[in-house]
Amino acid sequence: MQITVNQIQLYYEKRGRGPAIILLHGNGEDHTLFETLMWRLAPHFTVYALDSRGHGQSAMAALSYDLMTADVSAFIHQLNLDRPTILGFSDGGIVALMLAIAHPEQVGRLIVAGANLTPTGLKWTANLGFYLAFLFNRDPKLKMMFNAPHINPQDLTKITVPTLVLAGGRDLITPRETHRIVQLIPDAQLLILPGESHSSYIRDNTKLYAAIAPFLGL
Repeated sequence: MQITVNQIQLYYEKRGRGPAIILLHGNGEDHTLFETLMWRLAPHFTVYALDSRGHGQSAMAALSYDLMTADVSAFIHQLNLDRPTILGFSDGGIVALMLAIAHPEQVGRLIVAGANLTPTGLKWTANLGFYLAFLFNRDPKLKMMFNAPHINPQDLTKITVPTLVLAGGRDLITPRETHRIVQLIPDAQLLILPGESHSSYIRDNTKLYAAIAPFLGL
């Protein structure tokens, strides 16, 4: 399905019935990252899986975390969704945090997987890898990752909705960054998945469903 929000056309898939949950993928991915998860959640939720601007079947456009956050906010407003649960992975997790800070009235619950507050929240090897890859192919999506985000840590204290923070035991996000996010969001829950990389438990939607189901009351 296509929708025009924030002066840009976004593609999304919608499945199921019940309270709304929005799924936000990471950098260089699209909604198909959550293909199996959508079907697992559909009996309990109306699931919206978006392609971020410049990704998948959504329109090419200027990229920034602020713009991506504004897109999701406009999406929620235009569809008149009542405080949906937001599940965001990597870049999607960054957007989820920024949305909860900027528009707390639009968020019911928050699931943040593999997110960072600043580029220094990535392990130096990951930052170097992204930079070298950008020098080779000049992909603006990569440039965004080693230049941003810049979330004020104290702004996380404003998030009051139930929050679950996920990370892999071998994540490219530093453990310090993940723990800082959990410590700053009031009453946030933390789940570290041993042996998992940044994306392995996300791409295996069965593992992801098992990780989030208790938090969602399933």
